[in-house]
Amino acid sequence: MPDWAVNLDWWSILDFYLIYILVVLILKFVLYNKRVFSMFLLYIIIWLLFGLADFLGLKMASGAYDQLPVLLLIFIIVVGAPDFRLTLESLWKETTRQGAVIMGSERTKSEIIKAALSLSKQSIGGLITIEKHNNLDQYAQRAITLNSEVSHELLINVFTPNTPLHDGAVIVRGDKIVCAGAYFILSSNENFEKTTGSRHRAALGISEITDSLTVVVSEETGSISLAINGVMTKMKDESTLNEYLSLFMK
Repeated sequence: MPDWAVNLDWWSILDFYLIYILVVLILKFVLYNKRVFSMFLLYIIIWLLFGLADFLGLKMASGAYDQLPVLLLIFIIVVGAPDFRLTLESLWKETTRQGAVIMGSERTKSEIIKAALSLSKQSIGGLITIEKHNNLDQYAQRAITLNSEVSHELLINVFTPNTPLHDGAVIVRGDKIVCAGAYFILSSNENFEKTTGSRHRAALGISEITDSLTVVVSEETGSISLAINGVMTKMKDESTLNEYLSLFMK
């Protein structure tokens, strides 16, 4: 019998199991949200750099090293508070749809394209988020429930200026419009131009933390863009929009 197994008792097993659970929970929390993961990596890298400086005997860095972990942790928690709140909420909810994912029909895709093109021609802002594996119930619960068939007439009516729901997003699940007036956490991506509107930041924000696709129509220019997997892509024409939606909704 190995030496380590000789002194193994039930308390040691329980101790190991508690550490295992703690590590799993931390990893689940960190890996759930890309921005939380980035902040966690930043914390580790800075901590390691100052640790190296302490090891090399650099006096100023060594003095800062003693207080650094706590100060960095507080700073990251304050800066990342919105992301931490969203992640904690999501961890306690079922965020993955059970069973086979049924995407919208060809008719639904066609209605979304018609609505986007119509909004674009009139320079009316719009935000249409199509759900996939990760459900968006936590946003739908705070919005206005519609549970209606997808139609371009309804979508255009929702986003008509000066109506109660025109500022938020519409969430589409399968062939149904689940809700309107949904609000997402804005992306903190620094690669955006300063003139980028809140609709585009909201579209990118939801794409960074879920596998949804969002069609966003600019109120200023009438341009149509798609946000998916944390990337914003501007659509050149109707055929390009149709191609992207076909690939996503198949």
